[in-house]
Amino acid sequence: MALDPGRVRVLVEVAHAGSIAAAAGRMGFTPSALSQQLAKLEREVGAPLLERGRAGTRLTGPGQVLLEHGERVLGELRAAEEAVRAAAGAEPQRIAVGAFSTAARTLLPRALAALKEERPGIRTSLVDIEPPDGYGLVAARELDLLVTHRYPGVTLPPVRGLRRRLLLRDPLRLVLPRDHRLATAREITLADLAGEDWVSGAPGVPNRVCLDSIGSLHVAYETRDYEVTLALVAAGLGVSLVPASLLAGQRAVVVRDLHGQSPAREVHVVHPPRPAPPVVELLNRLRPAAP
Repeated sequence: MALDPGRVRVLVEVAHAGSIAAAAGRMGFTPSALSQQLAKLEREVGAPLLERGRAGTRLTGPGQVLLEHGERVLGELRAAEEAVRAAAGAEPQRIAVGAFSTAARTLLPRALAALKEERPGIRTSLVDIEPPDGYGLVAARELDLLVTHRYPGVTLPPVRGLRRRLLLRDPLRLVLPRDHRLATAREITLADLAGEDWVSGAPGVPNRVCLDSIGSLHVAYETRDYEVTLALVAAGLGVSLVPASLLAGQRAVVVRDLHGQSPAREVHVVHPPRPAPPVVELLNRLRPAAP
């Protein structure tokens, strides 16, 4: 028996929304109606697809497999719809972009504004998405473009038919309190920082994975927010590695290179294999904006 595409879409929506209730709100149905559709889908495939709990829903192994196929199927259907409209002479009406917070603040505003000035009829949107999330949203064509990153020590997710391109490398710079004992040193090595308290994300967060790959360092303050990181360093509570793109004009801390180390955060763009012309234009505007 062929799977019902409508029910597969329900699974995709629930997975992306994080719960049946949230997906029902997005789709304009009641939670009970979606639960019935999911139960029918589970009977069709002969396996449980979701584990339901108080914190929401979690995909089973078979559910994850069907999600990945479902995202690609929905993406192809939406691509077909866009292709038919283009053949009829219609212009793309919207661009949906997902990006991590630094890119959303430093790379995208001017590029999106310039695109809207060039194409005033197009609707643009931007949502915060922290890596490694977002690939499934591009596959399902809920996003037209994803701006994501990879820190040293972190493995990039598989693209599964999408296109991923390196946009820029953002060096990770050492930041110290202004009165730090090494603030005026000619060069600073990792050995010079023995015994220092570090500021970084919690275990498993990409910048912490990077830090752990460099050496056995004592992280006393855990935050993934770089504004908090800089505030803690400025207060003299520790040292950290921070992307250079966030350090322009910083006067509250001392910014140095870590001698013998050259870690950098890679910034990538991910899009469907046949992006619409406005997406190509946006990509072209992002490249000159990259440092």
